[in-house]
Amino acid sequence: MLTALSIKNYALIEDIQIHLQKGFTIITGETGAGKSIMLGALGLLLGKRADYSAIRNSKNKCIIEGVFDISNYRLESFFEKEDLDYEKNTIIRREILSSGKSRAFINDTPVTLPVLVKLGDFLIDIHGQHQTLSLGENQYQFQVIDTLAKNQEVIAEYQKGLRTYKKLQHKLTELKEAQAQAIKEHDYNVFLLNELDAAKLKADMLPDLEERYEELSNVETLTEHLGGAIDIIQKEEIGALSQLKDARNNLNKIAGFSANYAGLKDRVDSVIIELDDIAQELETSLDRVEANPEELEQVNARLQVVYNLQKKHSAESVAELLAIQNELSAKVALTENAEADMEKVNKEIVHQKEVLEAVSKKLHDNRAIVIPGFIKEVEKIVTELGMPNARLKIDLKLQKEFLANGQDQLLWYLSANKGGDFTELKKAASGGELSRIMLAVKSILATQSKLPTIIFDEIDTGVSGDIAQKMGGILQNMGHSMQVIAITHLPQIAGKGSKHFKIYKEDVADETKTNIKELQPEERIQELAMMLGGNTLSESAMAHAKSLLN
Repeated sequence: MLTALSIKNYALIEDIQIHLQKGFTIITGETGAGKSIMLGALGLLLGKRADYSAIRNSKNKCIIEGVFDISNYRLESFFEKEDLDYEKNTIIRREILSSGKSRAFINDTPVTLPVLVKLGDFLIDIHGQHQTLSLGENQYQFQVIDTLAKNQEVIAEYQKGLRTYKKLQHKLTELKEAQAQAIKEHDYNVFLLNELDAAKLKADMLPDLEERYEELSNVETLTEHLGGAIDIIQKEEIGALSQLKDARNNLNKIAGFSANYAGLKDRVDSVIIELDDIAQELETSLDRVEANPEELEQVNARLQVVYNLQKKHSAESVAELLAIQNELSAKVALTENAEADMEKVNKEIVHQKEVLEAVSKKLHDNRAIVIPGFIKEVEKIVTELGMPNARLKIDLKLQKEFLANGQDQLLWYLSANKGGDFTELKKAASGGELSRIMLAVKSILATQSKLPTIIFDEIDTGVSGDIAQKMGGILQNMGHSMQVIAITHLPQIAGKGSKHFKIYKEDVADETKTNIKELQPEERIQELAMMLGGNTLSESAMAHAKSLLN
């Protein structure tokens, strides 16, 4: 629960601190005194976006800090998940600079606004005047029933399954679209693939083919020059080998005279060996050179096939052709295997649909169990609040479609008057009736929810007199199980609080400031008397105020 709140440099607030306690706390003040400012500051503390124009003095930063006693609410796992220090008295701080920067801290650890919002959802429910209208919205109606039915884990299971179901449907759609496109191109792709397959492509084939083509196309030139090279090397007496051997013989005769001559002789030996090896390879090459018109024609034909395929597919290499071949193969296989793939996904969809239907049925059954008791409780409370003939009806029907929270259609109807027809709640109820029904709903939820604090901003709109007195009693009873804070204009409700704060404006040194103070017993009597009779503190108003407090 919220035990302390500090607001500095925000709107009309210069610096205020208040300390709160368990039970039912009242906040009153004249219209425009700054109650909405205080709620706005609390909203910032819970992660709402900052309005930098609300900073009172642009030279200083705005600081809003709240201390929360969370010792009884089992939030250790949240702090562990978010890598935060867990403290029984957790401090949340929000700092807003006029430069436009905003910072948030939980126990002095910087956090993002989404983390602040998550923690805030565990701590405070701020029920503003506009939120009463949400009672007619289907999403909120589901939230109420599912809270009572303790459906949170089942809904999480359902929504996870629904995401899987939608992914499978999307996958099936993609397969169908891909198959439709592939079918259009299938015959042409098969033709292109067959052409590439027939070419029996290999990554390194083109250089080998081009080299062999050059050999077969130049047989006479090769024979002439290879033979000439062999003659120059091996011709008797005047050939290079013969002359080198003569040189070796000469060096052999003087090799013993010095290491230098011996080395020169060895080098000539090496040249003779190398040249002899070259001569043998030249002879082998000459032996291979043979006119072969048939092979030349075959090699040329293969080259033309490769060149034509490169031109056709705008490929610069055989490697690119092989990549195109693989791509075409995949496309053809996709078309031919698409039926099997779609059948597999269809089976998965059928299975996931059965899973979702089972979870949806569980949600439906859980809701159906709690609805009758909930209707009975709401009717009982609104009867006490001056709606004795009000009847609530909740229709729950299973649909074929998978919706956000299951397969249920949920509609709330109200008959406000005896013998009246049931009409959708958002159309049937007036503002005052909606306020009373909402209070009934909140009081029922308070018995189920583990939420530490709820703040009502003028939940009493549209009611007065004895109804307001009973509404105050309900809020007071809610305060037995949680911290309840009510901003009210009605003395009948204000008199029920165990603690009473007053928000007021005052002019100090040509500046208007909003302040708040805790009222002592005598001050409470005066405040209630003024709420009853205006600024005139008549004896009857004072007496009435005392009776309200008693």
